[in-house]
Amino acid sequence: MNELPATSPLSEPFERPPDRNPRRVYLARLALGSRPTMAEALESVARIASGGQVDADRLPWQRLRYQHTQAVRAVLMETVSGRTGKPLAPSTINKALSALRCVLREAWRLGLMSAEDLARATDLAPVRGSVPLRGRALEAHEVVRLFQVCMADRTPAGLRDAVILALGLGGGLRRAEIVGLDLVDVDLGREVVRVHGKGRKVREVPVKGGTLEALRAWLVVRGGEPGPLVYPVRKGGRVVPGRLASQAVLRVCEKRGRQAGLADFGAHDLRRTYISTLLSRGVDRSVASDLAGHSSPNTTRRYDRRGETARHAAAEAAGVPFERS
Repeated sequence: MNELPATSPLSEPFERPPDRNPRRVYLARLALGSRPTMAEALESVARIASGGQVDADRLPWQRLRYQHTQAVRAVLMETVSGRTGKPLAPSTINKALSALRCVLREAWRLGLMSAEDLARATDLAPVRGSVPLRGRALEAHEVVRLFQVCMADRTPAGLRDAVILALGLGGGLRRAEIVGLDLVDVDLGREVVRVHGKGRKVREVPVKGGTLEALRAWLVVRGGEPGPLVYPVRKGGRVVPGRLASQAVLRVCEKRGRQAGLADFGAHDLRRTYISTLLSRGVDRSVASDLAGHSSPNTTRRYDRRGETARHAAAEAAGVPFERS
């Protein structure tokens, strides 16, 4: 990450009680699943603003002014990702700027900066631009193969992993939502699960067909004691009561995708597949948005991968008559 030269007011560590620290107050207001992402974004901003001298928890956020926040925006636009080797995506930059604005608003609410300084420091234009959509929707035969490898595993891990995949593919649940489900959230009679989503929003998602059957099969193994729906499964097939970490869903998808021979498959592709399938079957976008727990149908549109199939079909229709002799 590029950095600005250290400036004295911003590179001096800032110590305040947790309830008077604008960064901590802001993060405490977020849902648990959103905190790591926004905390990481704030660390990037703090490194830039302080010239790498202090971390986000000790940065004196209330001292940031217009010239500082504009410089942060400029450096973010010039930063090359160490992971991809490419400039940061506009969405990544705008996420960091959004977190910055929110922390400064908390500083104002805490009486640490004036309304005028807040207005000037947060007057940041969003970064425009677009990048190719990430991820993909799975083909029908790939979905079948995923469940085949799960059912070939005769240990409880096979059923547990099938439930994880089914909740993603048949309910569109996010990783944090899957591991956040408790047994009490599952109503087999009404065929719904109560999902605790982003922003502490609770929604009911219908579960049908294979998703419902996977849940029933897993509950036979899991048992009926209160607690998390999805338990860890240790070596030897021992089911241990407890809550999985969100990262465990990533590992499940990596493992089963590798066994199924799927290329470029990630956990969030389950959700992309769910939304694309709903839309391809004529479900209204507003209904799909509600089922997916999106705040806006425009967000749902970014998950729609039906256009990939249409573009490939259009390319084949071009009919270039070349054959290798």
